[in-house]
Amino acid sequence: MNLVVPYGTTKFEIEIPTNNVRVIRPTFVEGLADEARAFFNAVRNPIGSAPLKSLIAPEDTLAVVIPDITRPFPSKRVLPWLLDELKHLDPEQITIINGTGSHRANTPQELEQMLGPEICRTYRIVNHNACDPATLSIAGTTSGRDIYYNNDYVISDRRIVLGFVEPHFFAGYSGGYKGIFPGIADIDSILHYHRAEVIADPLSTWGVMDGNPTQEQIRNCGNLLPIDFCINLTLNSEQQITGFFCGDVSQAHEQACRFVRSTAMVACEHAYPIVITTNSGYPLDQNLYQSVKGMSAAAQIVSVDGLIITIAQCREGFPEHGNFRKLLFEHDSPAALLETVARAVSPIFDQWEAQKLALIQQKAKVALFSSIPREEVEIANLEPISDISAYLKKVLNRMGNDTSVAVLPEGPQTIPYLTGRLEKN
Repeated sequence: MNLVVPYGTTKFEIEIPTNNVRVIRPTFVEGLADEARAFFNAVRNPIGSAPLKSLIAPEDTLAVVIPDITRPFPSKRVLPWLLDELKHLDPEQITIINGTGSHRANTPQELEQMLGPEICRTYRIVNHNACDPATLSIAGTTSGRDIYYNNDYVISDRRIVLGFVEPHFFAGYSGGYKGIFPGIADIDSILHYHRAEVIADPLSTWGVMDGNPTQEQIRNCGNLLPIDFCINLTLNSEQQITGFFCGDVSQAHEQACRFVRSTAMVACEHAYPIVITTNSGYPLDQNLYQSVKGMSAAAQIVSVDGLIITIAQCREGFPEHGNFRKLLFEHDSPAALLETVARAVSPIFDQWEAQKLALIQQKAKVALFSSIPREEVEIANLEPISDISAYLKKVLNRMGNDTSVAVLPEGPQTIPYLTGRLEKN
């Protein structure tokens, strides 16, 4: 069969030389007929909260936390509606904080792409910097640890968090308090949050909330300071908004997670020897670090010693910043990398993504079609692919042309699971 899949900002067709293929997608939900009208209705009739406008007094200062460029949150559409609802505030009373977590700062050009030129000219926009103590203030203490947040967030009278809800490979789901923690936290707290034993916990996985130690940290740390309002939304594969879940952080996020689970989680009765996945195109597949999510989705249903084929452009490489590339290059096997992580006295920056990748590689072989140079893919213990259709033909000739193949064209936005695994979550 032939199938069109996303790759960066484009799409291309692959030929799968067998009929024994299951294409696994989320249930397609039509975009809202009038996104703006739905937004205003959601913030004026919120979940478990008073209407947004009534919560923010004319004299208040306000921090608005948004996802960074690695997330497909449609800030350029949503922020103008939000700011219109809050037009009783002067622009100088509002600070927009780009919740980068431990990611790099976004450039002025990227911020303009994300927010639009008018907002960039009119409002103060801050790139969160987890590593600069001068930009951080203590938010509180939990489990004996001091947690620091972005200064502007801490000192503001009122706080709003925006987020995109989808299944997440160790937090269960994105959105909710996650925009705050780790989105605007200090690097020591982020490293502790990503420590090896938490990432390796079997409950730190897709679609699991109850008992998930990663999600427990997000909630415990994220609520150290009051969040006055949460704006969460869901998207379909065309980047159309399918729902707004606004109001109280916990209640709005819970409703969003239920909605996403009903559309994105797909039960499978058996594992597949070959699973083809993507990272849903740009911005999610802009580097290999982010593309581990699509691999992790595939790993949920791949057979032990099976094959995961990942299609992700990775225009930013591994990327160059951070330790992810270094960790992969310094170890000649996934087992060696996991041994380093286990022996580390304290968490290593970016170890969590390398750890997740190594755990996937211990279960199955991972091949990669990307723009990363072939020799660098090999050093990372991945198999480079230059022609997907030819590669598949060769693999199926070896494994048998009736070998069953699963395809996740939307990568981490579709989470397959083996029947029974998520029934209690």
